[in-house]
Amino acid sequence: MTRPLLRTVLSMLLSLAATRAFSDPAPSSGEPYELVRALQAVQDGIANGDTAAHGSHIALIRQIGEKFLAADPTVWSSPQNGQALVIYLLSGGAPQIVRKLPRDKINVDKALFDGALAYVEGRQDEARELLKDVKPRTIASGMGGQVALVQGALFARSEASLAIERLDDARLLLPGTLVEEAALRREILLVGQAEDFDKFEFLTLAYIRHYRNSVYAGDFWQRFSTGLTQSNLALDDRRFARVSALLEQVDRASRLKLYLVIARGALIRGKLAVVSLAAERALTLSADATPDRERAHFYRGASRALTDEYDGGFAELKALDRSKLAERDVLLLNATLQLALDIRKSITGPAVVMSADKPPPTPARIDLASSNAMLARAKSQLGELELLTRDHRP
Repeated sequence: MTRPLLRTVLSMLLSLAATRAFSDPAPSSGEPYELVRALQAVQDGIANGDTAAHGSHIALIRQIGEKFLAADPTVWSSPQNGQALVIYLLSGGAPQIVRKLPRDKINVDKALFDGALAYVEGRQDEARELLKDVKPRTIASGMGGQVALVQGALFARSEASLAIERLDDARLLLPGTLVEEAALRREILLVGQAEDFDKFEFLTLAYIRHYRNSVYAGDFWQRFSTGLTQSNLALDDRRFARVSALLEQVDRASRLKLYLVIARGALIRGKLAVVSLAAERALTLSADATPDRERAHFYRGASRALTDEYDGGFAELKALDRSKLAERDVLLLNATLQLALDIRKSITGPAVVMSADKPPPTPARIDLASSNAMLARAKSQLGELELLTRDHRP
């Protein structure tokens, strides 16, 4: 069977599973592990963009809980059913249902069971302690992938490298599932914070390839934007073409906002080559006479005035319609103009006497690395680094 045909058939089967799950999730005689498999099939449909599956899976979780309560207590002596109970919990199952089941009959590792219960009940510290030594690859893959995903969430703040490792495990243990989709969404932000661009690019392309139609795709792109703009990932002009290729995957309005955020962040950090590149892209995406267009002119003018196009850049800055700029951009504009004047003054020098018919020379290139003191003063005045982290991301 060809790959396109296989995908079509799979999509049809998942849609059918979602529809049947809503009306009758499984036969009343079904084993718990069979019920959980039905739940996983519906959730995997969500990862593939099945809105019917998304609308039905909460009802399915509730119905499965009712089946669990009605089941013969002896079914829980099966390790397969015990593992299914942990998967059910970590797939959105109700902890109050699980607490009503005969714990002494449930055949599953105590740390895994108690850790899963602690996690879904919001007892994060306890969950971390119970699950920290669990190696996902040493347990059944269905449960291991779910546990790895949870570990990625639990250790994201305290041990980011461990969280990334566990999210890698989740993706490898349960490929093509909602678990992998969720792992990609969580990992993209952590990798961005770690400033590992190669992996950031890899994860983005993997998501686009497999889950661009996911019901949760908007959350992925939100995390992508945050990871890209609240780090130095986009501030290296040598990889700007690769960044632009990734940005081609988002909608035009979001792409414009991201280029503006990148240009602003690069200006504050003195990465003028990136400012110029991002501002030029923003200009091509923005409409005439809009605030976004004015911001793009501001950033491009700044990059020119502070490098080798002083006169043209300074004129572009002076021509800006300040009424279309936000207050914090007006403050940054004022600081940029003053910085440009200070740099020009330091280049020409007060002692240099120019003839009336010979204007001051424009330097071929100004390296801001030699003007760190002035740039630091501008940053200090505006507190721009702190403000940047508070931006509302697209």
